Amino acid sequence: MANELIFTPEARNDIADAYQWYEEQSLGLGMDFLRCLEVAFLSIQRNPLIYRCIQNNYRRTLMRRFPYSIFFEQTDSYTVVYAVFHCSQDPVKWHKRLP
Repeated sequence: MANELIFTPEARNDIADAYQWYEEQSLGLGMDFLRCLEVAFLSIQRNPLIYRCIQNNYRRTLMRRFPYSIFFEQTDSYTVVYAVFHCSQDPVKWHKRLP
């Protein structure tokens, strides 16, 4: 059974900003980004423990096609998504988001 995904407000903003940027680059590209993101989220929901711990209990997956990392934490009953970061951003930014 898939765990519920819970998004922090910052993660929601990351997604909205990336969608908007890709849509401005090419009409429909933002929707392609969201579809790839959905595939990554489904994979996290199905089996979050396949992703390597990067710091304490926090895990990361890389998106296909788009240069983004998803940072999350798995609990017994749900998964918290803390960030959807472009890989060229300063890693200190996502480190600060982890509780």
